[in-house]
Amino acid sequence: PVPDRAEPLPGSPRERDAVLCDACYFADFDLVDAPDRVEVQVCASCGAVHRGNRWVDVGAKDYTDVAVDVVSEALGVHVNARDVTWAVDPEQVDENTIRMHCHFSGIVRETFLEEETTVPVMISRGSCSRCGRVAGGYHNAIVQVRANERTPTSDERSRAIDIAESLVADREEQGDREAFVAEIDETDDGPNVKLSTNQLGQTVANRIVTELGGSVESYPTLVTEDGDGNEVYRVTFAVRLPRYRPGEIVDPEDDEDGPVLVTSNRGNLKGTRLATGDRYEAAHEAGNAPEARRLGTREDAVETTVVGFEDERAVQVLDPETYEAKTIPRPDFFDPDAATVPVLKSRAGLHVVP
Repeated sequence: PVPDRAEPLPGSPRERDAVLCDACYFADFDLVDAPDRVEVQVCASCGAVHRGNRWVDVGAKDYTDVAVDVVSEALGVHVNARDVTWAVDPEQVDENTIRMHCHFSGIVRETFLEEETTVPVMISRGSCSRCGRVAGGYHNAIVQVRANERTPTSDERSRAIDIAESLVADREEQGDREAFVAEIDETDDGPNVKLSTNQLGQTVANRIVTELGGSVESYPTLVTEDGDGNEVYRVTFAVRLPRYRPGEIVDPEDDEDGPVLVTSNRGNLKGTRLATGDRYEAAHEAGNAPEARRLGTREDAVETTVVGFEDERAVQVLDPETYEAKTIPRPDFFDPDAATVPVLKSRAGLHVVP
């Protein structure tokens, strides 16, 4: 008989094992310790897998590789075995069941051993924390896209939404599961984009202003307290696009030099004078919103025939409405070899458009 002794430390052989003959030793020996079954929790909406205490995006079309990893982590090989080799052969039984056939071999007490075991992997489907928040309309930030004394154009609306969705997609690719667009509400005044975090809302608003111009102001609202008693705020980021957009043709009221084709609305409004081709820049105090009459856009210009030249500053063209020959300013950007030119007829007269 072997006297009772304290259990050895994990991974250390028992002393009684050393005094057993091979027949007795292998009588109750298991090369592999395997669970009866393994369960993998999967989000039915996004396909994320619950690992430990968090959800992980695995980007898998099926979960065979996930099952292999989970079973590999759950299997244990006897501490006395050396030169261990093993292989796993997955068998897809149905959509939610994968049977893992595991084959092990190793050397114990100079004896070559082989062992096979089968572990069923059950795929259970539910909803991850992120998809649960999305489904519940959870959001901490709202980006409101509006315009100064006008409504945003369809291009500005779609670009603002594209910016938000692109930034969220970038965050998701980097593994940020807290970044998502909760809802996009299209209103007559402009889109409202609801986002998961205030930091993301600030980033989206700043990127819209950087690309489309304008300004942004934030308005926090206390909505609740978290479990630690900290105040939780929902922030509205009000994006105000500039009064005039590139491509518009306006007539500034602070001078008498005629219409301007707007080329930039970042900082001070900048553009090109239609009468001369000279560069225009609004006064510093006017910024990107000087007082001006809207005359149209570059897209409103129509092609008309060049009749002839009067001098270096004037050219004759056909009026696109009356077909009469009209003398109009000849700007620097006018092409003297052109047979036709785009012109805009407005309250300010007839002008060539770049």
